[in-house]
Amino acid sequence: MTGLQTRAEHPTTLVICCGAVAREIVGIVKANGWHHMRVECLPAKLHNEPEALPEGVRAKIKAGRERYDHIMVLYSDCGTGGLMETMLTEEGIDGIGGAHCYEVFAGREHFKEIMAEEPGCFFLTDFLARHFEKLVFQGLGLDRFPGLRDTYFAHYKKMIYLAQTENAELLSFAEQAADSVGLDFEVRYTGVGGFETFLAARQP
Repeated sequence: MTGLQTRAEHPTTLVICCGAVAREIVGIVKANGWHHMRVECLPAKLHNEPEALPEGVRAKIKAGRERYDHIMVLYSDCGTGGLMETMLTEEGIDGIGGAHCYEVFAGREHFKEIMAEEPGCFFLTDFLARHFEKLVFQGLGLDRFPGLRDTYFAHYKKMIYLAQTENAELLSFAEQAADSVGLDFEVRYTGVGGFETFLAARQP
């Protein structure tokens, strides 16, 4: 496990999130001056082992109970088949819900509209745009076996970049990512979406 935290003299609330959204969550906490919150994350690579995610989060929760009055979890289901929600219920922890971070960034209704328009969408966030080459292109072996592109992406029609920031460099990375796997490209600026709304609604 890894940790990434905000600075606070006497934090009373632990916020647990994925390393793939840690930059955004820390930014939200700092921008709003929520000094009572400390942000800790698990490695983004755990998404490759979704069955391990709930217990990884549970371990963070159990450790956090010794130091914090309140704990919030910013993981959605993330491919765990309901195991994340079950674990959070068992631990009595407030979770953000949803299927994945794409839905949280875009907003549930907006995400439904996107999928209704084109079910075959591959999504990027700022994190994935920044790390697509290593995590996806090389991670799937497409740099060594280009023919695998048709296996992995045969059912995708479009790559949609759900952008948290208006960053020209990340936009270029996202466009290159779409081109590298032969998908149409679209960008939609979401900001930090439901993450900030969730945290703001739970301030003391």
